[in-house]
Amino acid sequence: MTSQHLIPPLNYGMIEEDLYRSGQPNELNFPFLEKLGLKTVVWLAPEEPNQRFLDFVDDQDIQLHHLGVVSSMNAWDPITEEVVLEASELILTPQNYPMIVMCNLGRHRTGTIVGCLRKLQRWNLTSIFEEYRRYAGPKVRVLNEQFIELFDTDLVRVPMDHPKWL
Repeated sequence: MTSQHLIPPLNYGMIEEDLYRSGQPNELNFPFLEKLGLKTVVWLAPEEPNQRFLDFVDDQDIQLHHLGVVSSMNAWDPITEEVVLEASELILTPQNYPMIVMCNLGRHRTGTIVGCLRKLQRWNLTSIFEEYRRYAGPKVRVLNEQFIELFDTDLVRVPMDHPKWL
């Protein structure tokens, strides 16, 4: 009997209970993701996820929300406020859990969404940027940190039945 190794995707992490983050997974990561019992994937990259991942999502009956499609043709541009608000609405709906938020590498777009979420949780900016930098590595984008700092959390509509961590 062989034991299967469970390999998390690039930049995988737990944001809160049943809420995860990562870069785009490959086939080696599918058994790991399967164990999470995901209901929802929030995909933040402008391009489509690869076909194998789309097939996996389909096979697992996971809802895929592709946000940020038209946000920009330039991958270096920071994420838009509209995308952050759309993602926040999905994240703040417990019926969508377990959920994973991802972009190609799980660094910048995902990190910006998580940073804005942390701001909504009233984390201080030092802690927010520390978490962002931990995933961004040497590729920190000042524009993303600026976006998080200036993000107006009053724009986020918090539902009555929001997750208990908020």
